[in-house]
Amino acid sequence: MTSPPMVVLFDVDNTLLDNDGVTADLKQHLRREVGPAREERYWAIFEQLRRELGYVDYLGALQRYRLQFPRDPHLLTVSHFLVNYPFADRLFPQALEVVRHVKTWGKAVILSDGDVVFQPLKIDRSGLQEAVEGNVLIYIHKEEELDDVERRYPADQYVLVDDKLRILTAVKARWGKRVTTVFPRQGHYATEPEALRTYPPADLTVERIGDLLDLDRDRLLAASQPS
Repeated sequence: MTSPPMVVLFDVDNTLLDNDGVTADLKQHLRREVGPAREERYWAIFEQLRRELGYVDYLGALQRYRLQFPRDPHLLTVSHFLVNYPFADRLFPQALEVVRHVKTWGKAVILSDGDVVFQPLKIDRSGLQEAVEGNVLIYIHKEEELDDVERRYPADQYVLVDDKLRILTAVKARWGKRVTTVFPRQGHYATEPEALRTYPPADLTVERIGDLLDLDRDRLLAASQPS
């Protein structure tokens, strides 16, 4: 019996790549270059822009910071830090092995939120774009674009690996048993008490992305079916 076509959708930040670590490194760099007060100002701008856009935009926040401090000579060093960050060093252990592993089940696709400059750069420089053979989707709100995901990557069965229960819940509500939701408990979103209280569990929960190497296709398919 032929197995149904499967597409495995991977989030990036805190799913395959330790974005909390990237943020911590940026905080240290900012504090060293512009001082504590202006570092705090950058993050205030960053959070304001996140609320406006619905996704994080590191470079956009830096542009707004520049409007407030147009003569700050340290801006170029911060921009250089972001653009040249060694993202490949921030991949979680075994992340690339997991991508290769799931490609034996079906197609591997990056499904991310983010801006149109820094997020693609991060995905490319980390080696993830090559790992998924260029199958990359970046939206403003990916959970609202599932019709486009289906059009570009049609499948009988999907697997979504994401560190945000909010996203997993929204996609499960739309696709039902056609999707297996996998929740890696990595990063600050995955341990937020409010999210854990608010949203139901995913079909599968793993402690780290590398745990997917211990799973097979049949177990994933079974997890999405009602007991």
